[in-house]
Amino acid sequence: MSMFLDQVTIDVKAGKGGDGMVAFRREKYVPDGGPAGGDGGRGGDVVLMVEEGLRTLMDFRYNRHFRAQAGENGMSKGMHGRGSEDTFVKVPPGTTVRDAETGVLLGDLVENGQTLVVAKGGRGGRGNIRFASPRNPAPEIAENGEPGQERRIELELKVLADVGLVGFPSVGKSTLLSVISAARPKIGAYHFTTLVPNLGMVSTTDHRSFVVADLPGLIEGASQGVGLGTQFLRHIERTRVILHVIDMSGMEGRDPYEDYLAINKELGEHNLRLLERPQIIVANKMDMPDAEENLARFKAELAKEKTDEFAEDIPIFGISAVTRKGLDSLLNATADLLETTPEFPLYEDEPKEEEAVFYGFTSDEPEFTIDREPDATWVLSGPKIEKLFQMTNFDHDETVMRFARQLRGMGVDEALRARGAKDGDIVRIGKFEFEFVE
Repeated sequence: MSMFLDQVTIDVKAGKGGDGMVAFRREKYVPDGGPAGGDGGRGGDVVLMVEEGLRTLMDFRYNRHFRAQAGENGMSKGMHGRGSEDTFVKVPPGTTVRDAETGVLLGDLVENGQTLVVAKGGRGGRGNIRFASPRNPAPEIAENGEPGQERRIELELKVLADVGLVGFPSVGKSTLLSVISAARPKIGAYHFTTLVPNLGMVSTTDHRSFVVADLPGLIEGASQGVGLGTQFLRHIERTRVILHVIDMSGMEGRDPYEDYLAINKELGEHNLRLLERPQIIVANKMDMPDAEENLARFKAELAKEKTDEFAEDIPIFGISAVTRKGLDSLLNATADLLETTPEFPLYEDEPKEEEAVFYGFTSDEPEFTIDREPDATWVLSGPKIEKLFQMTNFDHDETVMRFARQLRGMGVDEALRARGAKDGDIVRIGKFEFEFVE
């Protein structure tokens, strides 16, 4: 059995920006040389890219951590570090990407070569050449590189097919796919022969073509987790036309019309919008005894349920996948329906992560928070203050003094005093500790 993986969670981490450098000109005949430390390079992004040849997420079974390279550090003589190349991760067409923590939709990758940046690399830190001013012509100040974005994302594959074959197990979906396309799905006289979605390219007699997906058989309760069909219901969402395959022979003691109602119920409970897809009823196994009588009863029951007399009847095609009877008319009608059926947007109502990056102050969230540990240590935390700490180079006293001024400008000193901090108290940011000084 071919392995199939259609849902996976991976960890991605973009590259850190390179550190800026503190350096000075040292030429023999240049007095008062001045600063010459270059900037660090940009860290690499982690980018998802659609690879047309892939059809499952199997490549992520054993490798679920992807990390981009850091940027090169700045150098002397004002030379900037080299930016790192992006890390590309290949995914199959039809992959939906979400943030694992928030559930926000990041992107829907369907076209070959389409890309999506899922983790942004950090910018390079500035070298001391950037901090020179008339007041301080020889600064010993440089920044560390900005940390790269780190996140956990969920990948979900929904196969790309124009037409989906749905129905109970053993109604002949795999046999139908095998005779109308070059696909060779596993076929057996027992339930759940099909364990993974199978795709096949179909050509009609008038040279039109479309892609058909044979999906594992559904049973009652599939939308609540019963049977195999539950994990493959998602693959029906991308199809534009549904071929509802029904065993009209009733060989297994089931009523064809009850089967029809049960499958539609499962589709609607999984996603109500699936019932908006146009359906063609495929009455299979018409070469068997009692099939004609069952089809007549089926049409009569279907007519009773019709509430709008002006609504179009659901097309019904009697076929035999084994003898190939009625296949040409079925395929031509399917191709005609595809030409008039638009694509159904999957995520138009969902909030999507903003692609634009806003560089500025947002007053909605606090710049830092203060907590008190049992050992009387004050702990400063928050994305902005932690990022500021990570980008500070503590090897130079002037940089440390700049960091202290930045904390004071953010109001950290006043906030600590208001919480009761006294001279000599220990303050911690991450693993770095220092004394509070009045």
